[in-house]
Amino acid sequence: MMLRFSMLLAAILAAAAASAQVAPPSPPPCSAPDHRAFDFWVGEWDVYPGNSGTQVATSSIEAMFDGCAIRETWKPFKGGGGGSFSHYDKERRHWRQAWVDSGGARVDFDGGPVDGRMVLTGRWANVAGKEQDGLIRMTYTRREDGSVRQHGEQSVDHGLSWTKSFDFIYRPQKSGEK
Repeated sequence: MMLRFSMLLAAILAAAAASAQVAPPSPPPCSAPDHRAFDFWVGEWDVYPGNSGTQVATSSIEAMFDGCAIRETWKPFKGGGGGSFSHYDKERRHWRQAWVDSGGARVDFDGGPVDGRMVLTGRWANVAGKEQDGLIRMTYTRREDGSVRQHGEQSVDHGLSWTKSFDFIYRPQKSGEK
């Protein structure tokens, strides 16, 4: 009887231990490739128009909240600054960016990766003049030299045609610069 009891107790304890085994931890919430698609923009940057050698701004782009968001602080040498907050919206399955600048403009952009680039489009009030709203499409491309191109286009006819609005090259700052 004692032997049976001991064997039953051992079986119960073994079953309890097996069910108490901890499942492997889940990956962090924002570690999937969709969430990491804009990580190439994270860094400290010196910003130049096109291929010009004249720097016009610096920009700090930082990953936040365990990689669930990206915050930009845009610091032009002339005029007011601004910033954006970007994240992958898993319910809508696309990227969203909210831009606010020192002039009071706010633009909500939506989009996502297209052929290895990040493409975001938003409606910008008064972008072409008073009461002349338009669309702005920004394409961010990581380049072979480690820089990032931010190419902006504008449409005032609901996306039927596009014209160049801006073209910036973000070059990594050398260590110790700011």
